[in-house]
Amino acid sequence: MKILLLGANGQLGTDILVENERRGLFDIFRVGRDVVDLSFAGQATDNLSSLDFDVMVNCTGYHRTDEAENNETLAIAVNTRAVGELAVLCARKKARFIHVSTDYVFGGGAERSPIPERAMKAPLNVYGRTKSDGEDLALTSHDDSLVIRVASLFGLAGASGKGGNFVETMIRLGRERGKLRVVNDQHMSPTGTQDVAAAMLALIEKRASSGIYHVVNTGVASWCDFARRIIERANVSAEVEGISTAEFPTPARRPPYSALDNQKTVSIVGRMAPWEEALDRYLIGKGYRH
Repeated sequence: MKILLLGANGQLGTDILVENERRGLFDIFRVGRDVVDLSFAGQATDNLSSLDFDVMVNCTGYHRTDEAENNETLAIAVNTRAVGELAVLCARKKARFIHVSTDYVFGGGAERSPIPERAMKAPLNVYGRTKSDGEDLALTSHDDSLVIRVASLFGLAGASGKGGNFVETMIRLGRERGKLRVVNDQHMSPTGTQDVAAAMLALIEKRASSGIYHVVNTGVASWCDFARRIIERANVSAEVEGISTAEFPTPARRPPYSALDNQKTVSIVGRMAPWEEALDRYLIGKGYRH
């Protein structure tokens, strides 16, 4: 099976390649931004139309949540319109389309327990809204589409587009400052990209039905909980103080609760590790623990 991987250099794309190499499952063809710039979707799909593939995995997107508030046109182009065009291309080539989305399609509801795939979406910011609309286009434009919602990712490759992932940021700032102030009233599902990659490959291998899947590590944490665990397990000498969202305003509103229920995914691929276990594995991989 030939897989076309968009966004191969990112955190998730890197771990998909590593996990596939380890397991020897598929022939994966990497596509970089030099070939596919989704801000010019028509040109991107023209460049892809001549390629031969059975599955397209789209790990790309405009992920800068705060910047998106003032760049809605670009966010719509990359996170919405381009996704629809990729889905149409896959339908035309009779290839499966796998699109990576986000927990930020939620947040405006009253949920306080992990959210299942069938829940009504309620994004609070431009990023979440454009990703939500992209999901809809993926699913309506091609009947063989999988939408993979992920959350709060950390991977060994880092998040270059955001200047580093949350784990690296907390370790760096903890060492520099000795004290961190982190919001304690936003709850989510911290997730390692290694586990997302393994689950995605399993969904492809098992030919999972089309639809939406929440592919996250098991468990719920506030950003403050997450930061405290990082500082403790990385043996950083720093204090972590919990603060309210009101004390840390940002251009884009963040969901007070966007933790995802992963039981649909677990029923197909098996156990998804608790986020604490995934974090320890990450810290060992980066040399922060032995």
